[in-house]
Amino acid sequence: MGLLKDTLKEAVRFADGNRPGVSNYLLEMARKESDAVLNELESQSNGLSTAETDARVKRYGLNEIAREKHQSPLMRLLDNIKNPLVILLTGLGILSYLTGDLRATIVIFVMVLLGIVLRFYQEMRADNAAEKLKAMVNTTATVVRDGKEAEVALKLLVPGDIIRLNAGDMVPADMRVLTAKDLFLNQAALTGESMPVEKKPAPASEEIQNPLDLPNICFLGSDVESGTATAVVIYTGNQTYFGSLAASIVGKRELTSFDKGVNKFTWLMIRFISVMVPAVFLINGLSKHNWLEAFLFAMAVAVGLTPEMLPMIVTVNLSNGALAMARKKVIVKRLNSIQNFGAADVLCTDKTGTLTEGKIVLEKHLNVHGDESERVLQYGYMNSYYQTGLKNLMDEAILDHGHLEEDLKVKTDYHKIDEIPFDFQRRRMSVIVEDKQNQHILICKGAVEEIMRISPRVEVEGRVLDVTPEHDAHRKMLVQDLNAQGFRVVAVAYKVMPGDNDEPHYAVQDESGLTLLGYMAFLDPPKASAMEALKRLKALNVNVKILTGDNEIITAYICKQVGMPVDKILLGSQIEAMNAAELGEAAGVTSIFAKLAPAQKEHIIRALQSKGHVVGFMGDGINDAPALKAADVGISVDSAVDIAKESSDIILLENSLLVLEQGVLEGRRVFGNIIKYINMAASSNFGNMFSVVGASAFLPFLPMLPIQVLTNNLLYDFSQTTIPTDQVDADWLTKPRKWTIEEIQRFIIFIGPVSSIFDYATFFIMIYVFNAWNNPALFRTGWFVESIFTQTLIIHVIRTNKIPFIQSRASWPLIFTSIIIVTAGAWLTVSPLADTLGFVALPPLYWLILAGLLIGYVLLTQLVKTWFYGRYGT
Repeated sequence: MGLLKDTLKEAVRFADGNRPGVSNYLLEMARKESDAVLNELESQSNGLSTAETDARVKRYGLNEIAREKHQSPLMRLLDNIKNPLVILLTGLGILSYLTGDLRATIVIFVMVLLGIVLRFYQEMRADNAAEKLKAMVNTTATVVRDGKEAEVALKLLVPGDIIRLNAGDMVPADMRVLTAKDLFLNQAALTGESMPVEKKPAPASEEIQNPLDLPNICFLGSDVESGTATAVVIYTGNQTYFGSLAASIVGKRELTSFDKGVNKFTWLMIRFISVMVPAVFLINGLSKHNWLEAFLFAMAVAVGLTPEMLPMIVTVNLSNGALAMARKKVIVKRLNSIQNFGAADVLCTDKTGTLTEGKIVLEKHLNVHGDESERVLQYGYMNSYYQTGLKNLMDEAILDHGHLEEDLKVKTDYHKIDEIPFDFQRRRMSVIVEDKQNQHILICKGAVEEIMRISPRVEVEGRVLDVTPEHDAHRKMLVQDLNAQGFRVVAVAYKVMPGDNDEPHYAVQDESGLTLLGYMAFLDPPKASAMEALKRLKALNVNVKILTGDNEIITAYICKQVGMPVDKILLGSQIEAMNAAELGEAAGVTSIFAKLAPAQKEHIIRALQSKGHVVGFMGDGINDAPALKAADVGISVDSAVDIAKESSDIILLENSLLVLEQGVLEGRRVFGNIIKYINMAASSNFGNMFSVVGASAFLPFLPMLPIQVLTNNLLYDFSQTTIPTDQVDADWLTKPRKWTIEEIQRFIIFIGPVSSIFDYATFFIMIYVFNAWNNPALFRTGWFVESIFTQTLIIHVIRTNKIPFIQSRASWPLIFTSIIIVTAGAWLTVSPLADTLGFVALPPLYWLILAGLLIGYVLLTQLVKTWFYGRYGT
């Protein structure tokens, strides 16, 4: 068991991310003779004994892959609570309660609960894919044990087990082929290549360095397209190639640019509070000698400084975005990903199944001159229609032209006589049909070189001509050109024979003296919406990059088809030789990456992120899972494998890629409205606190009672609840938008003090015009009303980069709430609540002066805002 133990240690290192060790071991196993492999794994051709397999199961574990642990509702709720802003607000709420301020306590906790509950509900409803990974390993495999074949649950397979593979089987582990007959596997989910690959038992060449290219290794996650084989298990569970990918994506996701932005803003506000609140407390305590009153006022100021509506505003905006995307048949699994979608300036995408249909289609049917030929299609269709063997992907692509069944009247005008089955020595198959003239037509389809070898004649424009060397060279060149474009090409030939045999029987020797009719070219084509989607993303300043495991020839052809430049392609082998800095530079200037291993896709994404890019990734295969998780926003398509959907943030339910543009725009709208709130609340609060500190320093009384500060804050918060309904200017949506805390801080510093100018103007008007130095209630009422009016009105100035009301108007809900709040603020001063809140009636002259102050405030803020955006940009 010593050698086997070393094998498993290598595999464990692979699962932990040390890929070179296991890659070298797979290469070593692939290069050995079959007997040496069995000896290495301490196995034999008649299988392991039951006792031995039981011992290995206990020692090395079940053949199960890692999967995301289903998060309980309680843990999800706790995750939503563990947020710096939520913790800050909760702390302030508790302090408010302890100091007897019940109103502040209620306001704060209502805002906190709204944000937490909305996010919790949306994510619980959307996250419905956590249990799907087990689908890969819940069936059985045919295993040889104790010299007999038996069906064994996949989870009970162990290294050293002998497995029988047949057409339609899923490969249950990473295995070395011992014997094979015409074994073809579909590895598209692992490598991105649509075409089946052949696996043989012969030792691999020393030149092969990529394990996925090994011709005698079968990987978990692939399936048998055709043929049979016997293989020995090398790796199981998390130690397999697929299992290591699954293990690498399980666990806590890294913070995205959105999460980091919210946290940075929260800490910015905490820093403001930590400076301003102690200053207010000390100034009022030292100047007025009432430390309890000073403390309560400082607490009210802390609440006023805190953007307590942020969790609710963020969550409502994200939820609205999720609902808008749901109407476009897009599932948003993680709310924050909507904003990340809008912030993304780079979208990396896999090719197979995302840009392309993910299936083989018949792209061209050509005569020997390279012109489109319906006759080639018809003969190819009859060959696939009448064959009784296992139909491959190309046969299915031909049979998709179902109209030919009616056009050719294959059920009435033709009758199948015989069939010469496909085999991998001849690499062709033939059907013989009888037409209405009782002629027997042998239609042969297969590998180009084999068909051309047995076809001494060609059909050209209805005439049958003998093959000449120069024309033969031209036809070979035509096929080479098609192959260079990434097409898989088969040839079609025929032979007409008299139908005078009563009991006709045809054999391989009848496949001679054929007439070459033409060629059929197959490809995994781009989705119909791919080119238009890429154009629209480019118009939105999103740089699209292709990251694929497929070869560079097919990749270049598909990229040309969708309008992408193909002058520079970076291969996985070149990336392998780069360090992190070199990859960062190369990733920035390269748009197409081919022949990539899954880890290399992830490395490219991280290299782009290290350069300050917000990166989205769209993929559908097992090989895309690490990249999907590493990206700021992971997008999978409707046909994706379960592990890709599990790793993604957004799932497109429809085939069209045009919804990508809508996702980007929705993300930018969401972020635009969040930033509106942050800019308005933070700059307004910042300005107010300058006013509070100054007023506290020179007034012999508190400039505003704690209950008035909280009432002001409550009304202002209510006025902003309709921000999620607001429109975002069209020109703001044309660029990626992401968190830049320095810009927010700069905006606060420049715009915030503007409100302080008019606050101080109000102070002096109240003191010198209305003699409020000896009337604290009148002073406080005047400042309260001015503060409510200016804060609410300024929403309409700051919400747009344009001229408010003229070039850009807010949504009607936002306009109505603004009117309601200023009306409520004015009414409170004469309402039955006035005495409770400490308000008195204001003289008529005050309202005239207030109108002038408001006009001046709007004009000055607009001037400063225009200068600010002109100097620093949006």
